[in-house]
Amino acid sequence: MFDPREKIALFIDGANLYAASKSLGFDIDYRKLLKAFQKRGYLLRAYYYTALIEDQEYSSIRPLIDWLDYNGYKVVTKPAKEFTDSMGRRKIKGNMDIELAIDAMEQSETVDHLVIFSGDGDFTTLVEALQRRGRKVSVISTMATQPPMIADDLRRQADHFIDLVSLKAEIGREPSERPQRSAEVSHAQTDADEQ
Repeated sequence: MFDPREKIALFIDGANLYAASKSLGFDIDYRKLLKAFQKRGYLLRAYYYTALIEDQEYSSIRPLIDWLDYNGYKVVTKPAKEFTDSMGRRKIKGNMDIELAIDAMEQSETVDHLVIFSGDGDFTTLVEALQRRGRKVSVISTMATQPPMIADDLRRQADHFIDLVSLKAEIGREPSERPQRSAEVSHAQTDADEQ
């Protein structure tokens, strides 16, 4: 499936990967993810796409975005749009499909194998276009959930479908293994010193 001589680029639909890993009951360890694909070939680039809600003082995703940005990922963000639907409910929309598609097409001039972390059926046309350029495309999502989190058309179009559950041991960690935040660490240290 992977040739060690290949130049590889990763395209991670952040919201989609988060939803898939959560539904499978584990967190993604992004350091392990990079190492896993560096073993498979020459990892040229790893993109991570997410929309951010701008008016929030603190976003729970901000520490992850900052860490990714400093540790080998090209982070692509844009402001999420807030709107009210026909039922009067507040909704947030932050689709990054176009940004991912443009970057993938640009990288297809250099890269041999593109790996898309998403089950979104909108990417089927992108996969076809990349294949017409002679590129190999793997898609990572999951069929282990009910309903499956990958569109059938996308799974069929990809050169390779990799179920996220098969990568759990290599790139995952249990939610209880999350690194503690610095405030929690210093609080825990104070408690230990008092005993």
